[in-house]
Amino acid sequence: MADDNPTALDLPMVDPLPGETQKYFDVCVEKLGMVPNVLRAYAFDIDKLNAFTAMYNDLMLGDSALSKLEREMIAVAVSSVNKCYYCLVAHGAAVRQLSGDPQLGEALVMNYKVAKVDPKQRAMLDFAVKLTRESAAVEEADRQALRNVGFSDRDIFDIASVAGFFNMTNRVASGTDMRPNDEYHAQAR
Repeated sequence: MADDNPTALDLPMVDPLPGETQKYFDVCVEKLGMVPNVLRAYAFDIDKLNAFTAMYNDLMLGDSALSKLEREMIAVAVSSVNKCYYCLVAHGAAVRQLSGDPQLGEALVMNYKVAKVDPKQRAMLDFAVKLTRESAAVEEADRQALRNVGFSDRDIFDIASVAGFFNMTNRVASGTDMRPNDEYHAQAR
């Protein structure tokens, strides 16, 4: 993989980028100090990029009773099961930053069960991991376990949606050898 290519595939970004896409990338640089490689990877096809960012922004930044940190925790727990290097590095950094706890980010990357989380978050992660490992085995008792710790049915939908999204993106990242930006490694340590 070339150093400037975000994946092992020869799919160059559209050049020049459409105005709205360039503005979005400029905002990324302003807020993050970089354009995440996942966005660069999708920028060979602006419709695919727009679909990806719309879903990501809705699930991870949209209205939900789940906090941004909890959604990132799901991303890391799912990515750990799938051994997705890109997402473990990028979303592990997000957990460290949002929580202010570098140990939490590392624990979730290695084994979410050793992470110091509250019982509600543990149930959330247990559900997301079961959905990842054996989705067909999820049953009403699993949803009820989430209700028992205070999650609403809307929350359960959001947990399942975030877990499902990261199962998809993990597979795309692994299948294309997507590499995280170097900047993620040092963030919030």
